[in-house]
Amino acid sequence: MQHVSAVREPLVTGGKTLHDVTQDICYQVEAKPNLRWMAALSVALFFLGVFFYSVYRTVWYGIGEWGLNKTVNWAWDITNFVWWVGIGHAGTLISAVLLLFRQKWRSSINRAAEAMTIFAVICAAMFPVLHMGRPWLAFYVFPLQNTLGSLWANFNSPLLWDVFAISTYFTVSLVFWYIGLIPDFASIRDRAKGPIAKFSYSMLSFGWKGSAKAWSRYETVSLILAGVSTPLVLSVHTIVSMDFATSVVPGWHTTIFPPYFVAGAIFSGFAMVLTLMLITRVVFRLEDYITLEHIALMNKIMMVTGSIVGVAYITEFFIAWYSQVEFEQYAFINRATGPYWWAYASMMTCNVITPQLVWFRRVRYSIPLTFILSIIVNIGMWFERFVIIVTSLHRDYLPSSWAMFSPSIIDIGLYVGTLGLFFTLFLLFAKFFPVINMAEVKTILKYTVDNGPTYNPEKAHAAHAHQSAIHGAPASAPVTYNQHD
Repeated sequence: MQHVSAVREPLVTGGKTLHDVTQDICYQVEAKPNLRWMAALSVALFFLGVFFYSVYRTVWYGIGEWGLNKTVNWAWDITNFVWWVGIGHAGTLISAVLLLFRQKWRSSINRAAEAMTIFAVICAAMFPVLHMGRPWLAFYVFPLQNTLGSLWANFNSPLLWDVFAISTYFTVSLVFWYIGLIPDFASIRDRAKGPIAKFSYSMLSFGWKGSAKAWSRYETVSLILAGVSTPLVLSVHTIVSMDFATSVVPGWHTTIFPPYFVAGAIFSGFAMVLTLMLITRVVFRLEDYITLEHIALMNKIMMVTGSIVGVAYITEFFIAWYSQVEFEQYAFINRATGPYWWAYASMMTCNVITPQLVWFRRVRYSIPLTFILSIIVNIGMWFERFVIIVTSLHRDYLPSSWAMFSPSIIDIGLYVGTLGLFFTLFLLFAKFFPVINMAEVKTILKYTVDNGPTYNPEKAHAAHAHQSAIHGAPASAPVTYNQHD
């Protein structure tokens, strides 16, 4: 007998059957691109063109095209790098940590979150390579045999740790994402009518047949990858924070940075997941799969991590006072009251005050307010990285070397361009790959309620007749349950 909770809201609404799930999600892949998707892709491609032009100017003329100076030698490039790495954090958290904790609500959002992670890391990787000035020599960071003498990487440098941490994070996330796609590729393969589509998805599905042994190995590999990925949630942004914490620059040399950066990364990552999922929900009409309950739960996590970040801001000021180091104290007073006070005020407003609105149920379950809030949080998290980097550098130990930073048009073009790269990749993913994990959503249908169990005898009978007519169900479909399961 099925137990129906009187408290928890349904994870899938609309009385969906197994056939409905396949039909609704595969339709976005099989149908021709609609005008909204084409318009969005056109805008993304325009900004991608801006990115390529900015990269050309940077590589051809050097990083003198940026607004850097001798005092502020890190600015928008590293700000954008840390921001994009942070956005990539939520994908691994949703995929790995929530899987290990058996949280069923992750099933509708994990696929897009994993894709977001990969695309965000690609955008992040652009900035350190460009900042080298000679990106064609990027292989120098690896300990390769060479004919140029003793050219070895410095393994004591956290900048080198970044290379290994982020490349490991990207590789594991890519494998995790692709493994989860294989059963869904098989479903699309079984439905494909054109020879090109059938061949393409056959290659992508690796001959998946949906046998009991295949499902057993699939679940085992998923758990192993989740176990491997979970430490990465903590380690990657911890190592990114050590780029700053291992220095002697006032405002950077602090032990709070690792947990502070991890909480901030999850905070900004969930905000971007909300932004993307709300857009996907409307554009692809997936309201029955990305429900208000999913949005409310993500809002709660965003509020908790935002509160942790707020505590970190207060702790930084306390430790600066408690240390009685005048340089440290001045660095934090200058952040709040100096020439860049407006950036600090924006950071505090967006990251500390605004997320507290989620305490109100009306805000937590509101689509427009959540969308606006997710945009505000990501703006605030960008300002956080800008405040940490620029305000700690522009006032040096010597007043004679004090300087202000102003971004050049190429700085702005690179940042806007990476947004174009990110959304181009995401839009192509959403069109040619199933944006929701069909196989996992099918496993939670029996746990959902919509005025009772989701079993719909009429829909189930129609789905059974359809599957019989096409000589068997898709290879990836789990076993259909009946009304008395």
